[in-house]
Amino acid sequence: MTVDPYTPHSGDRRYGVLHYDLAIDYRVTTNRLVGTATVRLRMQESAAHISFDLIGLKATKVRVTGDRAASFRQDDRRLKVIFGAERASGREITVSIDYTGAPGPRRTRWGLLGWEELEDGVIVASQPTGAPTWFPCNDIPSDKATYRLVFTADPEYTVISGGAATRSTQRGRTRWTFEQPVPTATYLMTVQIGQYDDDRVALGDTPGRLFHPRSLAARVRADFADLPAMMSAFVGAFGPYPYESYKVVVTPDALEIPLEAQGMAIFGANHIDGRGGSERLIAHELAHQWFGNSVGVARWQDIWLNEGYACYSEWLWSEAGGGATAHANAVEHHARLRALPHDLVLSDPGADDMFDDRVYKRGALTLHALRLTVGDELFFALTREWTSRFAGLAVTSDDFLGLVDELAGGQARELVRSWIDGRALPALP
Repeated sequence: MTVDPYTPHSGDRRYGVLHYDLAIDYRVTTNRLVGTATVRLRMQESAAHISFDLIGLKATKVRVTGDRAASFRQDDRRLKVIFGAERASGREITVSIDYTGAPGPRRTRWGLLGWEELEDGVIVASQPTGAPTWFPCNDIPSDKATYRLVFTADPEYTVISGGAATRSTQRGRTRWTFEQPVPTATYLMTVQIGQYDDDRVALGDTPGRLFHPRSLAARVRADFADLPAMMSAFVGAFGPYPYESYKVVVTPDALEIPLEAQGMAIFGANHIDGRGGSERLIAHELAHQWFGNSVGVARWQDIWLNEGYACYSEWLWSEAGGGATAHANAVEHHARLRALPHDLVLSDPGADDMFDDRVYKRGALTLHALRLTVGDELFFALTREWTSRFAGLAVTSDDFLGLVDELAGGQARELVRSWIDGRALPALP
């Protein structure tokens, strides 16, 4: 495990997290959070101290199991935990951190990230470095862990997170418990809080939930009417859906873009028009459950693996639904890319450009070029092997190239390499 060069001030390579147990009490009206994070980790190197990312919140107490001499220090970005004695590589340690404050987003080169208050509720949008705005963590995408989240809030609010949920009431407040047994990157953990209605929808074998303000009910039901068919098409193309449920949250506020979380997608009220205007975005966010969430990137420079497949899924859904074919979309977007600067390397676009639309579209074109080269049967077999073999793991471009080489041969591998490692835009096969 290494610190990511795109986010050099995040994460600590000296350990890997096995499990986060988060207990959070939050008051919406005052934006006051009190939490305890109990983190079970394994040392990757021998070290006398480790650091957690924590931003805008104050640690009040830190305990290390079996180490009464442990201490801590905190600055604007990091919580440093100092052991009483050096801990050996391979040793498992449990660290408990009490913390409190008024959470808010952090300013980054990609805009405001993390915990953000809505008019009446909360949205958490963490990609890539927003998770430390609501819990102490090792905030690098390669460090996936399991989670338990116990979240207490005012009874008039619904709290939504990934994984199986239970609810109870104590002393006039509602306690929500979420279990996430699937390895999850920190940026994909989320809580969404609001006064939401809840529609249940069957997505084949997967239970679906649509959370939305009551005033948007008709528009939400119209816009997500094709979600069962979309799920069926993607399961056929990509393999089994990787989680036990799929949740969609539509906030009452406008959002700049939709976003994915583990087993979830979040849309703003502005994305829902009741006429299917965001069908492409709905497909994109659903596809991220396979590409980005289940099979995640180990380093941000390989984000084309997430966004290329999610963008290509938009074209696949258009094709499956009787709209423009994937090839027609590819030809159109290839022509558009030809007119743009060719100064970006897909496999390493740089931190400033990793969310550039050219990463999304050239990533999708890379996959279409591979499909044209090897044929539909092998392309989709390779895609299903990708989602199966690397489920729950963090991958790199080299992993994808290796799978292409294994299943389709060296010529196909070099074709993919020409699309991701060069600046010039190749012609479609």
